[in-house]
Amino acid sequence: MATQAAPRENGRQEAAHLYGELEERLLARDQEGGSRIYYELLRRGRPLSEIMAEAVRIHAPYTHVPYHQRIDDGFPNFVNNDHCLLSSRAAINLQKMLPEKLAGLPLAQTIWYIPSGLDIWNQKILKAPGHYATRGYKMPNATPPAPVVYWPDQEPLKESGPLNERLNNWLTLVERGQVVDAYRTFLGLMEETGHRKEVLAQLVFAGMIDVQDRMLYNRSYTTGHKAYRARSVVEIGNAVGWDNAHDIIYAGALDIAVGPRWHSVYEMACNVVTIFIEGKEVHAVPQGGTTERERALLSNTGILNEEETDELIDALIRQHEPAYIEKISALLLAGKSPRRIIDAIQLAAARVVLETEGPNNFSMPQHTYEYCNTLGWFYDNFEHPQRLKLLYVAGSMVNQAAWNQRNSGWPKSDPISAPSGADRMSGSQIIERLEAALAALDPSASGAWTKAYLDSGEDRSTLVQRLALMARGSATTRTTKRSRNASWRITPRTDAATATNCCSPARTSRPIGNTATASRRAAVSARRWAWPNCSNCGRGVPRPLPRGFG
Repeated sequence: MATQAAPRENGRQEAAHLYGELEERLLARDQEGGSRIYYELLRRGRPLSEIMAEAVRIHAPYTHVPYHQRIDDGFPNFVNNDHCLLSSRAAINLQKMLPEKLAGLPLAQTIWYIPSGLDIWNQKILKAPGHYATRGYKMPNATPPAPVVYWPDQEPLKESGPLNERLNNWLTLVERGQVVDAYRTFLGLMEETGHRKEVLAQLVFAGMIDVQDRMLYNRSYTTGHKAYRARSVVEIGNAVGWDNAHDIIYAGALDIAVGPRWHSVYEMACNVVTIFIEGKEVHAVPQGGTTERERALLSNTGILNEEETDELIDALIRQHEPAYIEKISALLLAGKSPRRIIDAIQLAAARVVLETEGPNNFSMPQHTYEYCNTLGWFYDNFEHPQRLKLLYVAGSMVNQAAWNQRNSGWPKSDPISAPSGADRMSGSQIIERLEAALAALDPSASGAWTKAYLDSGEDRSTLVQRLALMARGSATTRTTKRSRNASWRITPRTDAATATNCCSPARTSRPIGNTATASRRAAVSARRWAWPNCSNCGRGVPRPLPRGFG
């Protein structure tokens, strides 16, 4: 059965009041109420892209912050980045990995998350409830405080002159932190539909160059979030259509200029090209643009062999600077493809993740992995003239993450190996054990069972599909657990009976009190929606939704 009913004529007008109710519930931080309305929109056949656009419209004014850092009584404190927009982008891609009847599940998690992601600034100082109010916010028995708009929407500012000059002017406004001027200028640039791809390339580039210059003993950093937010603008804009994408631009592009901005690693990359690629010295004389040799290296097509890949990975995660700088430069000068070098850097980032121990120690490795993934996506979708330099930015981030883990005492002592006896199991038996490990939030067991499945030679698409399903189910449960003591009306999901013919976990029978237990329940319930004949779905969990649900 299809996830959604067939759209009806003039259904958008009929659904307008539901979108008004959705806005009311989300801004009231009512996760259960917002979810119920989402399910009703699905029942009425509203397209997922339309619902996503409305969800972004609702949260866009309230997911900005004045600055991504505070100085509290002399102590710098990080102010987190928005994840509502990132969740919508993830929903676009996860939807493609799931069975058709579960296509609405990823966006269901986004709708569930939005109430807990509003007004991060006030959450961090315990003046508002939500995901980030983790130090004991207590909401009185009253209406929750309304989320604050720190950066109101603006009108476009149109400039004249060559496109490249105007793109550089926008980037200068970003660097200076002139948030309103930069945003208005970007809106003006986006009105030139013939140059949209170049404008979006500059947006993502501005995010890619904004990466902190250290990790060890720091807690305030960008971790590549400006790039992830810019990528979200592009992918969601493509999904909903650029004629309907103003709110997506407001939710993402404005933040690029919000400080602090961290450009010193990218400056290093610029100087490295001068020193290692051009063979010249760096002087105080200002430089700009790209060189003929740098542009030529972008056309390299050479593939890295196994030895070259291993040597680059070793330089990235086992050696100090400038080892990886020298290695990347040598590979480029030897004719190796920049895109294939990115693949090797991505493998190095994955190795840092896999070598990390402790469930709370994955922040820097995971963000580094995501940065490398975004860089590969950037290369695949845009031809920005400065993109060669970003290889060194990615290399720096991976190198910092590796040494951050090592110096913090978080590396795993033993390599990942499949559990004993896994070679005698079927693929479905291995998947069941993997799901149990994921639901228990056990990184070591999860990695071991994943390796067992890969070693088995079974169809990898099945593994990807199950991981995508578990990623959405467990993310929702963790959000509920983390937020329930800090937010007003952030409650377990609605009863299954209210969600017929759409994607919704069943309601828990009592408040969630243990993350692992709740995650196991969510995982078991998720398996039952997708695979009603599951032979090992566990006990003591909410009843499965009816067969054919979705």
